[in-house]
Parts: sequence; C-alpha cells; structure tokens
Amino acid sequence: MSDERAVVVGDVHLGSAGREEEEEAFHDFLEQVPSFGTRLVVAGDLFDFWFEYRSVVPRRPFRTVARLAALAERGTAVDLVGGNHDRWGGSFWSRDLGIPFHADGSDLDLAGRRAHVRHGDGLTESRLGARVLQRVLRSPVAIAAFRALHPSVGFALADVLSETLGESNRSGAAAQQAARAQERWARTLLDRRPELALVVLGHTHVPALIEHAPGRWYLNVGQWMGDRTYAVVSAERISLCRWPERPRD
Repeated sequence: MSDERAVVVGDVHLGSAGREEEEEAFHDFLEQVPSFGTRLVVAGDLFDFWFEYRSVVPRRPFRTVARLAALAERGTAVDLVGGNHDRWGGSFWSRDLGIPFHADGSDLDLAGRRAHVRHGDGLTESRLGARVLQRVLRSPVAIAAFRALHPSVGFALADVLSETLGESNRSGAAAQQAARAQERWARTLLDRRPELALVVLGHTHVPALIEHAPGRWYLNVGQWMGDRTYAVVSAERISLCRWPERPRD
C-alpha cells in the first residue's frame, strides 16, 4: 500500500487584482504542505495568466514560482496542470525547476490510485463563444502570434482579456449546471477506462467528491481563490478540506 499523500489544489488565480491576501495565504499553505503531504498537484489556473516565451517568463508570479521551486528542492514532488488561464507553459518548469508541466492534463499515479487529472475547461462549455475561444487558445497559430508580441505588450493584453478566458466566472444556477455536466463527463470517462480509480477536475469552482463505483471516485477540488479548498489523496481515503483545516490522519 502506498504511503504517498497527494495534496491537490486548483483555481488559485494568483495575480488577480485585489487578491494579495489570497497569495499570502497560498504561500503559507505551500510552506505547510510537507507537514501533511508528500506530493503537490496543481489542477490548473494556478495563475490568472501565465505565458512562457523562449527566454522570458512573467515577473508578477516570481514569489510563488520561487516557493514551488524550493518545495521541489526539499523533496516534495510537484506537478502542474495547465488551465484556461495558464496553459502556455514549457520547458522552464521541467528543465529549470524539475517540475513536470502537463499543458492539457495527464494520467498520474496518486497514492497508488491511477488518476486522470486535468483542469476541465473545454469539456462542458455551453456557450458557442466559449467553445470557439477554447479552440483559439489551443491553436498553434494563435500561440505563435502571441509569442511574436513583445512580452510587455502581451502581458498587458492578457490583463485586459483575463475575464474572457473561458467560463470560469460562473455563479449560481450556471455554476451548478456546469458542475453537473462535468460530473457526467467524469463518470463517462470512468466507465470507458476501467483502469482509472480517480478523475480529478477543476474549472467550475464547485467542489465535489463522488464515489462513482466502489473505490472509484470523481473529485473536483473547487477553488482556492475565495474558498481556499483543497484535497488530500491517500491510499486510505480522499479528503476535501478548507485551509487552514488539516486532513484527518
């Protein structure tokens, strides 16, 4: 039986205007991760915007990046999954920091459970405009065009467009509708892939922990931004928590 304890968090949206308090709380959380987990998985949208040029990375998230690098250097495995706000990473993470970056999600082994982890954008978008935007954001042509901009211009443009990067700002009935659609998608994937014991998503900002079949789960970690929710996956259990709450031993 695995003794790994995988800490899963998502939708932190660091760099959002007026969210400095959230950033400090998240840094405190990162400092404490080794005391209750052996691994950290970020399920997308860690940053409100991230784009990696060949020789330039964003300045604004530097303090968080430094903490993630220190966490990895101290022996805590870290995996980053791209979201609709920060999918455009590259070799900086893996080559320079030793942190695997999964732009569109990945299959991972979490505490002995075979898991499929992805952010979840593009799976349940109901509006035509959002579906079109998802295609644009993944287009090699659009990515190359953005990379051709001077970084100062590109980051300023991203600040203007941040609110349009998908449907991550749902609330009320729309949020619940998206959450139900996401649950259906996860259940279908579990039915189609019997080797999976866990599907982990984010994006809707609605936390969920649902046992699809004995020992097989769908997990949405909700949003750190505002709610400060996270999950811990161990061989014995899966726990949804709210910081500074700690998981049960």
